[in-house]
Amino acid sequence: MQRNRYRTVWCTYTIVSLGALTAINLILTRFLAINIGGFGRIQLGAVARIMAGLWFGPLAGALCGLVSDLMGCLIQGYAVNPLITLAAILWGVIPALFFPDGIFTGTAMTKKNGIIRLCTGTILACLFCTLVFTTAGLVLINGMNLYAILPTRLIQFALQTPVYCVLVCLLYYSPVTSQIRQILYTQLKRTSLC
Repeated sequence: MQRNRYRTVWCTYTIVSLGALTAINLILTRFLAINIGGFGRIQLGAVARIMAGLWFGPLAGALCGLVSDLMGCLIQGYAVNPLITLAAILWGVIPALFFPDGIFTGTAMTKKNGIIRLCTGTILACLFCTLVFTTAGLVLINGMNLYAILPTRLIQFALQTPVYCVLVCLLYYSPVTSQIRQILYTQLKRTSLC
């Protein structure tokens, strides 16, 4: 079963779940966000992208990030910014690649080590996506002044990162993960992929 660590099982359950996570991401990002000025926004939508990557694999997390960003641009009438879209994709990829005990592995990991790895992957995703790629997209593509938006971006990073870490750990160690693991394992056995 070790070889299926990063595999995404493309079944009806996975596609419907990714659609639901994309919808949750859109609602949390576009409609329930708090603008803090200076092109900073406190929102929880990235948690849905992270969970898509952790539950269904990095490819599924990337797809959830891509579709949610493109749909969000259409909903709000923005032009697609390639660096911000890359950041949306990386939200689902970085934690899934960093967390070695993916949903398919049968290896035992202590909960403490799992929490440390989940938080480290989430912090790295926050660092690269919020501070690096999104800020670079605002500066290079949209022509914003780096020194004008950097303080707001740092505040956004400082406020969101601990909240993301707590939510990701709570969701990953919830009964939902074991249900998804059981359904996907059944799908793998049924299609003889493992």
